[in-house]
Amino acid sequence: MSNLPRKIRMMEIMQDGKEYWNYEVIEQTMKDYGFQGEFSRDTLNMDLIELAAVSFIKEVDLKVDDEGVYKKGFLLHKYVITEDGKARLSEACMNAI
Repeated sequence: MSNLPRKIRMMEIMQDGKEYWNYEVIEQTMKDYGFQGEFSRDTLNMDLIELAAVSFIKEVDLKVDDEGVYKKGFLLHKYVITEDGKARLSEACMNAI
């Protein structure tokens, strides 16, 4: 289990600058925190939406989940961390020391 706040951990997963689908970040975060179930999955998805709303990550692609990898019929979002997100992540990690 991670000691970081969930949103900081999610940005940490994306800190390499690569693009990630929401379900990829959510899957890793659920493993890190020992979360299970649809409620946790959907809560983490909202965390990603909030990170995008404050420009710590940005959406670079989206598609309908035809295969059911997240939730069949729903939109899948692909995100990348922004420079603001990297700066916030760095600040958060410095404060955790």
